[in-house]
Amino acid sequence: MRFMIMHRTNAQTEAGALPSPEFMARLGEMMGDLVKAGVMRGGEGLRPSSQGVRLQFAGGRRTVVRGPFGAAKAVPAGFAILRVESLDEAIGWASRFAEVIGDVDIDIRPVTEMWDLGMAPKPEGLTTTRYMAVHSHDAAEGGAPPTPEQMAAMGRLIEEMSRAGVLLTTEGLQPSAKGARIVSAGGKRTVIDGPFTESKELIAGYVIVDVPSLGDAKDIALRYADIVGDIEMDARALS
Repeated sequence: MRFMIMHRTNAQTEAGALPSPEFMARLGEMMGDLVKAGVMRGGEGLRPSSQGVRLQFAGGRRTVVRGPFGAAKAVPAGFAILRVESLDEAIGWASRFAEVIGDVDIDIRPVTEMWDLGMAPKPEGLTTTRYMAVHSHDAAEGGAPPTPEQMAAMGRLIEEMSRAGVLLTTEGLQPSAKGARIVSAGGKRTVIDGPFTESKELIAGYVIVDVPSLGDAKDIALRYADIVGDIEMDARALS
């Protein structure tokens, strides 16, 4: 079963500070172990919210909030990774998504690349940027499922975005009742089984793992907490 383990921002990540070489070495060792075990399915870090935007759709109206911004009012329901020429282009595609789904909040932030970390040069001639668009809405936590018309319209939009080379990946999240929250603070580890509503912080990054149970995903999150220290993470099952 696939789980998405999302870790939250802190003052350091929101300031855009680079991780230390020691941290990167320990994290690299952990990621290598997950790859060797055959459970790693993907993962990304995100740039500070000051480089992104929050779109709020309600009653047919769109509000654009430029970063920095705080946590969303609802837990994430899914995400997409887009490769586009600009943030404005990402906003345009996200707005098309909102036309289908209805009232929704969408956070759009750049994905952290190797050259952002100073670990590789930016490819010459690269004019596009990868953005992660995370959508949140109350219906995802047990409300009415999408109608057949919405599903058909979403399928057409996904096909159009894929043909255009814009959509790199997209995933939906199961309700938080099938997940857990892991909080590490002051050397103490607390695991809270879902459901839960919001978090005080934004997503700073994630990994997707394919493991037999939620318990296995919790164990991976706890190992990450041993590396990072004080941190909050959500482990959520993917649809």
